[in-house]
Amino acid sequence: MSFREEHELHKRRFGRNLGLGLVLGGFVALVFGLTVAKVTDGDFKVPTQQQEGR
Repeated sequence: MSFREEHELHKRRFGRNLGLGLVLGGFVALVFGLTVAKVTDGDFKVPTQQQEGR
């Protein structure tokens, strides 16, 4: 059983998909890193409920 050679169009499409996947993965890593840095900074405090006028 032999496979046909992959068409040149599929090779180019795979390259574009791989590039886009890497860019999206980098963006996710950047957002995750910024979130971790903000939460672990020490300035981050969970808002507490405040009573109004009492």
